[in-house]
Amino acid sequence: MLWLKALHLIFMVTWFAGLFYLPRLFVYHAMSDDSISNERFKVMERKLYYGIMTPGMICTFIFGVWMLGDYAWMLYSGSGWLHLKLALLGLLVVYHLVCGKWLLDFKHDRNRRSHVYFRWINEIPVLFLFAIVLLAVIKPF
Repeated sequence: MLWLKALHLIFMVTWFAGLFYLPRLFVYHAMSDDSISNERFKVMERKLYYGIMTPGMICTFIFGVWMLGDYAWMLYSGSGWLHLKLALLGLLVVYHLVCGKWLLDFKHDRNRRSHVYFRWINEIPVLFLFAIVLLAVIKPF
């Protein structure tokens, strides 16, 4: 079980690294004004989203569901913290998919948002990380 938890955490860190970095790339991409930079950011964003973030998310869920099935659901299914954590994870997946939509907007040169917008968006995963980790560690209710 400790191996499952370790792998779950490793892939969660991988996923969050991408969730922190992709909006930062969007900040720089929104500020770029030359075609070379524009194309470079498109490649970086695509590789981060499809090569790191999405596999990290999938593996996080695989090992998380495995732990739920093996023991966690039986122990904590009546606990409010687990349900709240799962709801937050659902919202985090929505955020991930919205990042994918923004990636496509940049890919097709359709972005209309400013670098300031993406600076604010870049803070959202921090809130999710705090809430999810606190719920999982403290198990408040």
